[in-house]
Amino acid sequence: MTYQTGLAWLSEQCDDLADLPPAEMDCLIERGPVSAILLITERSVRELGHPASLQLGRDVRRLLDSGLAGDTIRTAWVGSTDHAVDPTKQEVGAREWLDRIESIWLAAESDRDPGFTPPAAEPVTDEALCAAAIRAIAPVAAALTRAHEEGEVFNPLPLPAPLVPALEQVITRACADLGFRLFLRAVERYALPLDGPCRAALVALGERLSHPEGAVDPGLQRD
Repeated sequence: MTYQTGLAWLSEQCDDLADLPPAEMDCLIERGPVSAILLITERSVRELGHPASLQLGRDVRRLLDSGLAGDTIRTAWVGSTDHAVDPTKQEVGAREWLDRIESIWLAAESDRDPGFTPPAAEPVTDEALCAAAIRAIAPVAAALTRAHEEGEVFNPLPLPAPLVPALEQVITRACADLGFRLFLRAVERYALPLDGPCRAALVALGERLSHPEGAVDPGLQRD
């Protein structure tokens, strides 16, 4: 069972590419990461029930409506997932990539419901929640930065921005909830061990952001 929604769910699908459905794996190999992500996006509409499937559209719109640079968006995404699904591998910018995801998502939702109306993005911009999310990142920032930099050594397309500042910009300039979920995905991806107080703070923030009970803790490694 997964508690992930939106772009965090999309990121989770890339944890082990060998586990992708055959059609998506073939697409990744033959047509590249952009086309594969679009297939996964279509699957999200079929596989996830409302409101989880709607969250993908909200997340994409939150980033598109933000003033974030494409390089920042790309760094936050690739830092939360496998480098194999970096749209830059096909010379597609992050904002163009999001536009394509949104188009496919809208088409799939409209096929399911011809009267479908996209939900409002409703980004979480409350200053107190943004500040709480930044505080939650702080104890893990150094370890996440080291893990990210070590991974970049093997990346043929190095990211243009440091990961932690990119996640902080998503939190403060796009949506605190989305930035927090992408941060959690990065922590899980790098399997960073967390001590009890840090884990408790992350769980508490998840509760403030109305995440389902038990959604934050299971994927985190214990110190």
